Amino acid sequence: MTRRSHIPPAPLPQIAGIDPVRMRLPPDPDGRWRLLGDYLTERYAGTRGAESMARLLSTGRVLGPGGRVLGPRDPYEPGGWLWFHRDMPPEPRVPFPIGVVYRDRHLLVVDKPHFLATTPRGSHVTQTALARLREELDLPALSPAHRLDRMTAGLVMFSVRPEDRGAYQLLFQERRVRKEYEAIAPHDPAVGLPRVVRSHIDKVRGVMAAVEDPDAEPNAESLVELTATRGALGRYRLTPHTGRTHQLRVHMNGLGLPILGDPVYPVVADAADPADYRRPLQLLARTLSFTDPVTGLVHRLETGLTLRAWDDPEGWEQGPALPEPGSR
Repeated sequence: MTRRSHIPPAPLPQIAGIDPVRMRLPPDPDGRWRLLGDYLTERYAGTRGAESMARLLSTGRVLGPGGRVLGPRDPYEPGGWLWFHRDMPPEPRVPFPIGVVYRDRHLLVVDKPHFLATTPRGSHVTQTALARLREELDLPALSPAHRLDRMTAGLVMFSVRPEDRGAYQLLFQERRVRKEYEAIAPHDPAVGLPRVVRSHIDKVRGVMAAVEDPDAEPNAESLVELTATRGALGRYRLTPHTGRTHQLRVHMNGLGLPILGDPVYPVVADAADPADYRRPLQLLARTLSFTDPVTGLVHRLETGLTLRAWDDPEGWEQGPALPEPGSR
């Protein structure tokens, strides 16, 4: 008896630095979908993807294992795998360079600028740290060990080789990486610091802001320390002990100290012009400390970036100077 493997075949080659979307076809015990087109039409009916999927099917851009082109009249195969590249509008280039902080044959750690997503998501595909680094450094198998919010700048770790990826991702899953952040926010002498902040944070997909539930068991913990003051501003060292979405931003806002430039906390701002790079969020992933699970080396890596609102508040208000066109 032949058993169907639950391990998908190797993904198809990239197109323009974009990973194909991978989809596994669900079981169909009642024989509901005779043809592939029947299933995909039903799945995307009434959504923005309906027209796009029909176009992908008709133009031969839905692929099966080995790169076989699939069409709407191909038979439906429960448990089978599909790949396709979504139609995406042109993305404005985020005009800031990505700095390499550390690189060896296994590991890459970079300084991600503000406004650049770490990995493809939503409308951000080619303008992500992952896609740009794969192209700029000629590392097609590069993969992220963790993620940093698009609005946050600083250190991000990537695995160079696919066989090492799990070991580096496990570092973060098992909390064996010490991360320190720096933030610029209002200074309020009435807020006693240092302080460990614990709360339950819920983040619903599709909703911009996360919320704290005071009645639920805490699932997020951050150490907040004030390291310096300058006028009405404070400089803070933030050490997260968990990794909830927007955790540091939520905890600082909960203390009445919202981070400068935050477009979500305490109030969700109107959608900004994607080319408007003024007043970036003043949150920076400053250090990563860990023992490399592959080489055994002990690392303490520090960002080369700074938060402009501290050293040059007027310049921060005006926005950063943009690189010359064509420069990286």
